[in-house]
Amino acid sequence: MRCFGPVASVIKVSDLDDAMHDANDTQIGLSAGICTSSLRSAVRFKQESQAGMVMVNAPTAGVDYHVPFGGTKGSSFGPREQGGYARDLYTTVKTAYTQT
Repeated sequence: MRCFGPVASVIKVSDLDDAMHDANDTQIGLSAGICTSSLRSAVRFKQESQAGMVMVNAPTAGVDYHVPFGGTKGSSFGPREQGGYARDLYTTVKTAYTQT
């Protein structure tokens, strides 16, 4: 039996390592988010999070219609909506630099 519903977890952790472990130690992975002022933590979270949509300092619900939407693990079913074709249609190449 599969169930679906909005789920929000607030778990106290000691550091980013614990947070990444707890966030990825689940059978679902639709969306994940983190609030941080650390660019290093934000980049690591985006790279290591095992969720289909990853947000930094933004709500985890609601995405633009032109981006791929779908989860990982038990939160995924079939191909992601708006997959590769949307990428080709809506992509503009951009180079960005950040100095801290």
